[in-house]
Amino acid sequence: MRLGAHVSTQGGVENAPGNGAALGITAIQIFAKNQRQWSAKPLDPGAVKRFHQQVREHSIAYACSHASYLVNLCAPDPEKLTKSIDSLTDELERAEQLKLSHVVFHPGSHLNEGVEWGLKRIARSIDEIHKRLPGYTSKLTIEITAGQGTNLGYSFEQLKTIYDWVKVPERLAVCFDTCHAYSAGYDIATKKGYEQTFKTFNEVLGLDQLQVIHLNDTKKELGSRVDRHDQIGDGLLGLGAFRLLMKDKRFKSIPAILETPAGDAGYPRDLKLLRSLV
Repeated sequence: MRLGAHVSTQGGVENAPGNGAALGITAIQIFAKNQRQWSAKPLDPGAVKRFHQQVREHSIAYACSHASYLVNLCAPDPEKLTKSIDSLTDELERAEQLKLSHVVFHPGSHLNEGVEWGLKRIARSIDEIHKRLPGYTSKLTIEITAGQGTNLGYSFEQLKTIYDWVKVPERLAVCFDTCHAYSAGYDIATKKGYEQTFKTFNEVLGLDQLQVIHLNDTKKELGSRVDRHDQIGDGLLGLGAFRLLMKDKRFKSIPAILETPAGDAGYPRDLKLLRSLV
């Protein structure tokens, strides 16, 4: 697999490629703006140019961003929905400037308005963003969630429903998070469960839609619907799921991004462990 990690942009977005190179990886994920704020200053053109230069200099083969955690594309409150659509529009604009291939985002929480209601609202919100930004190549990439509370996107069928209701589904992709999937009830820790999970994914969505993987172990049980990341091999997934993923030739060119809780301090150990599984 094309191993990578979520790296820091401290001091400027142009520092991210070098931070990735320091870890010995060629795939990076970044926050293109503060992930806990609605708005941010536009990217400095000089910083964008330096980012492109650093990507080339450090031979970064893949780069994506993760959208703000505040985004809720099915927010019942009209003001929060507008802010969410505006924020994700801005994220996609930044990704296009930086030539990032994907913008990973959590679809949203229906807050007791109902699953079907929420999925329809998410689809309409995505349509609005696509309408505002025609012709963009960066893809909005829906991350499978653990399904905590009223969060949507925790089943392949829910993701397929969004695809079906979006007007331009070819501008979408899926991010498979190992922690989230296990917590959502997909038993990727066993060989039988792993094979069934991706058989179902292929039948429902098609494996060509799986374009980003997040590598995280989990502190919570199978089907717990609780999102708690852990370091690779330290959680309930153990090494079984990661050994299967690392050896799965179907995913050899897909970026696999670490988001483990220790961050930069834990990445070298996680990367070494993952490489030892091949």
